[in-house]
Amino acid sequence: MQIDDPAMERLRRDFPGHHIWRSKRWDGAPGEYVATLIDPTAGVDATVMQPNPTALRKALNAEAKRARAKDNGR
Repeated sequence: MQIDDPAMERLRRDFPGHHIWRSKRWDGAPGEYVATLIDPTAGVDATVMQPNPTALRKALNAEAKRARAKDNGR
């Protein structure tokens, strides 16, 4: 069962180039927030993991900046 998580929904809305989900720890408890790249123009790293939604948002913003810099370097 997935519990509604407004922060997760905002991340999904704001970063459509990533599949965003929550991992599970070894004991079944919720783990890190994970973003898997599905649009190569949206980031550079295939997977980004952070301990909370705020840190994941910061990391995904950095990924977007890296992707733009990569495209500008062509």
